[in-house]
Amino acid sequence: MPDSTAASRPGLLTRTLLGGMHWWHARRRNVEPHTLEDMRRKLDRPCFPMGLSSLQVRRVINCRVPGRDGLMAARLYVPYGRVRGVVLFMHGGGYVHCGLNSHHGICCRLARQSGAAVLSIDYSLAPENRFPHAVEDCWAALQWLAGEAHRWGGQIAVAGDSAGGTLAAVLAQMARDRGGPALAMQLLYYPSLYGERDVPSRETYATGYMLSTKLMEWYAEQYIRTPADLHDPRLAPIFAPSLADLPPAVIGLAQCDPLHDEGTGYAHALQQAGGTAETRTWRGTVHGFLNFYAFLPAGRAAIKYGAHALRRVLRGQG
Repeated sequence: MPDSTAASRPGLLTRTLLGGMHWWHARRRNVEPHTLEDMRRKLDRPCFPMGLSSLQVRRVINCRVPGRDGLMAARLYVPYGRVRGVVLFMHGGGYVHCGLNSHHGICCRLARQSGAAVLSIDYSLAPENRFPHAVEDCWAALQWLAGEAHRWGGQIAVAGDSAGGTLAAVLAQMARDRGGPALAMQLLYYPSLYGERDVPSRETYATGYMLSTKLMEWYAEQYIRTPADLHDPRLAPIFAPSLADLPPAVIGLAQCDPLHDEGTGYAHALQQAGGTAETRTWRGTVHGFLNFYAFLPAGRAAIKYGAHALRRVLRGQG
């Protein structure tokens, strides 16, 4: 069963950051248009200058890779030194916003600290492209990457945060069910995994912690076609008929997050099915804290934790 999360407050740095964001948005409420296009423009920005982040890796290559209906934008991060393995990375944003730029610094750090190449993909967003379009984009990219992975030693892992973490978990199940490619690991940061199934943390952290249950409902309205989608394993991986024979899972979680118990519950379910899964929760953090790594030590620590797990697995040490 999922762990029950006792109510906690975000840490001082997180509270300061949230307070500043609330003040800024309140101050500009009557200035900026509230459109989806405006939201995407504002949220597809990194928390640290992209040029400086890029210095951490040997090369950053803007490219295009296959998606469901044709080529889609992607960005490849190649670290210094001998490259061991490649990671397919899916960004978060509720399937509605964010993109290559918002997660640029995260991918630079993952590549540098893991020693693996990282391919970040710009999958199709909702509501223009509803479920399962994003899943099919990511699956097409993984199929393509399987044919290119020999360039980096052949090992492949999947990773993502929030909605991207969900997509990574879904790809792990699809790769098992469709006969490959074999995946070395799945790295999931605060993913949504349970669809409509309730967990205690959804009530404990329903409001005031960056991601609210009301906002989760809004994201679902943009993404799903019918309520039945909330029980589809391609959106809620916990509903898969079997959780056996999946790649090792490393799940990084925010403490003050309505999704917290979904991560611990999924890890427990994987273990019960005979798999390997570990979780780590960063105290005093809220959903999306990786994107604030420039300000929050916990964000940097969480990226490092995941990167080192990738390094161990992709180098055959874990």
